[in-house]
Amino acid sequence: MLFLAAEAEAAGGFDPWDIFMILFTIVIAIGFVRLIAAKQKNLFAIGFAGVSLAVFLFLDVLMVRNWFGLL
Repeated sequence: MLFLAAEAEAAGGFDPWDIFMILFTIVIAIGFVRLIAAKQKNLFAIGFAGVSLAVFLFLDVLMVRNWFGLL
């Protein structure tokens, strides 16, 4: 178990998956804005998209902080 933890610590920095995380965040943000701007509001979809966007934004902040070694 400790070997896996040490490997995870050493793996810091940029990972190709980070690009997909940023792209997913952008897609969720576009969907959220479109839901808010729609004439007929779907409150469940707005709430789900809002929570998803908040989670992805939080993960993006952690990801960028990891790039700069601030974690």
